[in-house]
Amino acid sequence: MSKFAAFMTGFVIFTIGLAAAMFLLGLPPLWIGVAVLILIGIGTFSGAAKAKRDDPPA
Repeated sequence: MSKFAAFMTGFVIFTIGLAAAMFLLGLPPLWIGVAVLILIGIGTFSGAAKAKRDDPPA
């Protein structure tokens, strides 16, 4: 499994947990959806930055 896939798997699990917590707190589904989309976007950018290839040694 690549670094990006491992990071995104963990981030999706984290996002699902936060969405469940927001649901239990009684937030409207629209705002839960907005928060999930924002978190997935942040996770994608963060995962891509962490998984970038290292420069080969000179």
